[in-house]
Amino acid sequence: MRLSCLQENLNRGLGVVGRAVATRTTLPITNNVLLATDQSRLKLVATNLEMAISCWIGAKVEEEGAITVPARLLTEFISSLPSDKVDISLFPRTKTLGLKCARFEARISGIDAKDFPPIPKVDEGITTKVEVEALRQGISQVVFAAATEESRPVLTGVDAEFDGDLLTLAAADGFRLAVYKLPLATPVSQKTEVIIPARTLAELNRLAADQEEAIEITVNPNKSQALFRLKNTELVSQLVQGTFPQYAQLIPQSYNTRVVVDVAQFLRATKTASIFARDGSGIVRLVMTPGTELTPGKLAISARSEELGDDVGEIDAIVEGEEAKIAFNGKYLTDVLSVLHESQVALETTNPSSPGVVRPVGVDNYIHVVMPMFVQW
Repeated sequence: MRLSCLQENLNRGLGVVGRAVATRTTLPITNNVLLATDQSRLKLVATNLEMAISCWIGAKVEEEGAITVPARLLTEFISSLPSDKVDISLFPRTKTLGLKCARFEARISGIDAKDFPPIPKVDEGITTKVEVEALRQGISQVVFAAATEESRPVLTGVDAEFDGDLLTLAAADGFRLAVYKLPLATPVSQKTEVIIPARTLAELNRLAADQEEAIEITVNPNKSQALFRLKNTELVSQLVQGTFPQYAQLIPQSYNTRVVVDVAQFLRATKTASIFARDGSGIVRLVMTPGTELTPGKLAISARSEELGDDVGEIDAIVEGEEAKIAFNGKYLTDVLSVLHESQVALETTNPSSPGVVRPVGVDNYIHVVMPMFVQW
């Protein structure tokens, strides 16, 4: 293997695949990155056995070959080099990778590419395309609601339902539920529902940050793997096996009180209350008061801690229905308010012990349900 490429391209490529390198693993080779020539490009691959990222960068290839070397060492070395041409050569007998750039030289001991875990090929099944902006917004508005602990594995994923020309993403952790609908650029031939690990989607969101073309998604026939194809990058992920809860019945169909407020003001008041709520198990209390003919309605957001003190913040609101009070975990409110792009948001409540529903005003493709906390008023 003998080739040359630009330091900045190699550095960027290693940054792309680096997030898939295994951290805690029983298979040491998954700490490595695979370098292989592929036609006239250099292919970089990393996997943690749950997901694999492949990235292609332009290179001048003189001799074909492949090797795996420790990812962290290679990445740190390449990122410290000047912006210049990097010459890469492999000494097959000793399995050593030689690197030369400007006046720097290094040799890194590697492991044979044959020992690297095979990357699953997902080339049949259902395939569709999604516009990158719509997908990134959808991921950012649901992925944080997925569970982080593994006690119920299906909840660590995001339910993705492909139906005609619509993709519905849903995530829940037992305390909140986020549902986002977005259009598919190419319709699917048959309705398909899979659970994609939340970590995979968070990674995809990062990879797609500077992508402009639509992202191609393929789910294999037995729904065990999905492939996300970007311009010079591919992400293959295992899918979560199991059945996602029927979440439609968790969404309240009616409300007694609906309050519309400015997102930025609501977020600021919730963050301020959360400072005092830290000590009181994160509880933030909301009191909604309808306006009269002369005064506007208001939403009061407060928190109190037995030892530290208390605070209350008030913001103007349009309140429909009767006066209401409800308490939530402050973190859940700030999480959802932080990802909204609209300027106004509606909160719908039925009573203090029923879930609250958060909907951005002006769009109807996103809904967020939060379970209340029980407090002595």
